[in-house]
Amino acid sequence: MMFEKPNGGSAAVVLACAALAACGGNQHAAETKKDLVSNKPVEYFHPDPATAASVHGKISFLGTKPPRKAIAMDADAACVKANQGKTVYQEPVITAKDGALLNAFVYVKTGLEGKNFEPPREPVKMAQQGCMFTPRAIGVQAGQSLAVANADQVSHNFHAMPPNNRDWDQQQSPGAADIEHRFPRPEIMIPVKCNVHAWMRAYIGVMPHPYFAVTGADGTWSIPDLPPGDYTVAVWHEALGERTAPLHLGASSKETLDFKF
Repeated sequence: MMFEKPNGGSAAVVLACAALAACGGNQHAAETKKDLVSNKPVEYFHPDPATAASVHGKISFLGTKPPRKAIAMDADAACVKANQGKTVYQEPVITAKDGALLNAFVYVKTGLEGKNFEPPREPVKMAQQGCMFTPRAIGVQAGQSLAVANADQVSHNFHAMPPNNRDWDQQQSPGAADIEHRFPRPEIMIPVKCNVHAWMRAYIGVMPHPYFAVTGADGTWSIPDLPPGDYTVAVWHEALGERTAPLHLGASSKETLDFKF
């Protein structure tokens, strides 16, 4: 290229512009490549049925339970009627006769890093019945729907208050269809309340994988189809905190892991 009056400054400007254009082109190409990579379909992990292992156990409470407190529902006649006039108690620690602990959330805390798990299409269900949440503790996978029903003849206001996800605050009239919501990010544990009935409480564990369970009336739990490996298993309870334990699973093994509070 010929310049009528060449000088170092003009040439430097031209070269700088050419360099910026080249850099801009390279940057655009890199960003385009990054976008193409990010748009690739997610590869979900599936355990090998031939080597999948399992773990089960029992959660027990050996201490002195805090006293239960009667819930005053007198201000809402529909709540009293829903419970047929029976007294309902606020009882954060519920046990069976042998000390089996109910409503404990058990989950694999570490050992599955780097693996992606497809969320189930079927929703997990929770109900507002007798002006109480049922179940009190529940687990879902991130991206899986939670469907909440109102079985009472009174309005409720389902209010999930996650620190790491968006608030879910939704009114639900008697006889209304189930309300559904998805939490995109894992979180242990999301507190839930009803803005209408202050005594209503529940907790939601949002997991990045399907390896979790909630203890029932006998305090037992089971997590199947785990790939062999080394894990940390945790159990969480609203009033008793969290306990953890290491776990090694060999191929096709069936291990027992009990926890005591």
